[in-house]
Order: sequence, then C-alpha cells, then structure tokens
Amino acid sequence: MKTPRRRAREFTVQALYQSALTDAPAAETAKNIRESSDFKKADGELFTALFFGAHANLREYMQQIRPLLDRDENDLSPIERAVLLMACHELAAMPETPYPVIINEAIEVTKTFGGTDGHKFVNGILDKLAAQLRPNDPKRG
Repeated sequence: MKTPRRRAREFTVQALYQSALTDAPAAETAKNIRESSDFKKADGELFTALFFGAHANLREYMQQIRPLLDRDENDLSPIERAVLLMACHELAAMPETPYPVIINEAIEVTKTFGGTDGHKFVNGILDKLAAQLRPNDPKRG
C-alpha cells in the first residue's frame, strides 16, 4: 500500500520527467498530472512543493549534483535526473523530513520507474548530497 506521500513523490518524478521532455510550462505540467485519476490518493501539498520547488531551482540543483556524478550529465536517464532533482529539493528545502527518509523514498521511486540498477546509482549520489546539504544531521549507521 503506497502512502499519499509516496504517491506525491511518484507524481513529482512524472511531472519533472514530462516537463523535461516537453518544455511545457510548469503550471501546465502540474495541471496535467493533477488530472490523473489516481492523483486524489496523493498528498497534493507535497506534490506542489516538490514539483514547483525542484522545477524552479533546477539549474542550481544540477550544479550541486553534477560534481557527484560518475558519468556525463547527458548520460543520466530522465528518471534518475528527475528523482535526483526531487530529492535535492527535499533535502535542501524541507528539513522537517529526515534525510534517510528522503533517500529511501527516492530509492523506492527509482525502483518503480527507473532502470534495473538505477536505485543504486541514486542512493550513492544522494548519500553524498545529504552529507553536503545536511552536515549537521545525525549520520546513518
């Protein structure tokens, strides 16, 4: 059973993916996503915060992510890119959510939409990103 917050994160990744492929305005993309029959099961506030936050700060977030990549940015799958952007926003702007939760949710969303080992790649990048963006948070054991 997926939680409303997990569904919001999945819809955020779908919206970021759609936005990257179509260059449609963010408001139009969000409207299209909200029209999905399953959207009513999602946390709409979290979706709005994650999608519009990640979309508005895309360039800044990619500057933070880029040095951590083990491949050229253009070789990222659109799903991995969308998940990393979403998680970067959540790490940077939502300190109320513990970073292990953010990383775990990103891994699960990547398992749902991404390639076979995409979740391992996302995990590695987000572990490094969390250390940079949340240096004062307690470390995972």
